[in-house]
Amino acid sequence: MLLESFFKLKEHGTDVRTEVIAGFTTFLTMAYIVIVNPAILSLTGMDFNAVFVATCLAAALGTGIMALVANYPIALAPGMGLNAYFTFTVVQGMGVPWQAALGAVFISGIVFLAVSLFKVREAIVNAIPQSLKFAISAGVGLFLAIIALKNAGVVADHPATLVTLGNLHDPKVLLAILGFFIIVALEYRRVHGSIIIGILAVTVLSVALGLSGFEGVVAPVPSMAPTFMQMDLEGAMTAGLLGVIFVFFFVDLFDTTGTLVGVSHRAGLLDKDGKLPRLKRALMADSIAITAGAAMGTSSTTAYIESAAGTAVGGRTGLTALVVAILFLACLWISPLAKTVPAYATAPALCYVAVLMTRGLAEIDWDDLTESAPAVMTAVAMPFTFSIADGIAFGFISYAVIKILAGRFADLRPAVLVIAGLWIVKLAFFH
Repeated sequence: MLLESFFKLKEHGTDVRTEVIAGFTTFLTMAYIVIVNPAILSLTGMDFNAVFVATCLAAALGTGIMALVANYPIALAPGMGLNAYFTFTVVQGMGVPWQAALGAVFISGIVFLAVSLFKVREAIVNAIPQSLKFAISAGVGLFLAIIALKNAGVVADHPATLVTLGNLHDPKVLLAILGFFIIVALEYRRVHGSIIIGILAVTVLSVALGLSGFEGVVAPVPSMAPTFMQMDLEGAMTAGLLGVIFVFFFVDLFDTTGTLVGVSHRAGLLDKDGKLPRLKRALMADSIAITAGAAMGTSSTTAYIESAAGTAVGGRTGLTALVVAILFLACLWISPLAKTVPAYATAPALCYVAVLMTRGLAEIDWDDLTESAPAVMTAVAMPFTFSIADGIAFGFISYAVIKILAGRFADLRPAVLVIAGLWIVKLAFFH
């Protein structure tokens, strides 16, 4: 059988039926991205329909390569957190045109490809303190949380206190809160697709109450022309965007590596030494999807931790990922449904992802102040400065300075000092 021989199903202790079920399971847990990603990126002025198509195609391409080249049951799609950084920090916060921001994403993908080919990735990852790795993940989660609460109307700006409680008499706010409760309750009950169910439940209630309109379900595939090959590489190479390229690269590096190892460990795919076979191929899938996605018109792709849902029901090979890729392609015909979903319906999904990402704080060594203090600075600076980049900068700078002043020179690796120094230069001269 072709599928058996190509994906080595018996060798991995699985079969076609199990892999197909696993693929559907993974897809249901991450299908929300085809709605949430264009909703976020369209706030930059990018065409919603074009980003929708780019999201589906980038996810299908990256996941398809992961399936056919690396043979892993891991799905890829534009990453949560990276799309928020693209929109709210780079474009809206820094005033960078979305075309130049796409150029930065494209260049970060090329850099990611280079470090994957020449094994620089291991050196970079191993040099970064574990506490900062956990803190960056948690900080991105907190950054998503404040964006979600703002989009939901749960928090609002205030001239005296910066933020305050929103209007809880607004039915849209109440629907967003209900959506979060639904997602968490369904996830606790281990219902697959809890996030997309929560989004659709809020959308249905919103349409039924007359708070939003119904655009339909199925339509011809929209044109990708408004965003296709619109990236501005020359604009991305300015000194002011070098830090942006670094953040795109840096966050995706740890996100993808961590997800690959974490999901593979749960699925029993690591070798006897605890290493991931065919790692270079898996990272190649991600880097190609990043560059292709930027060319089509979406922010960075990354490996999705939701892939663990598929491995939990038996997915062990690339056939699982191939099913996910096919389902993402099928989504190309549901753009009206994506446009029907209001922003306050996707906010609960962002809040839930934030819950998952902030778990990294539990792994920090709280008994060592030289580790915990920089970690906290990293995590809280992201939402309070409304910038992932500034949070990473605060983390590396505070880690290096605190270790030096505490006399803990042995804890400092050269790479940390170099990165901290680069951030100081950027904040001093290019902020």
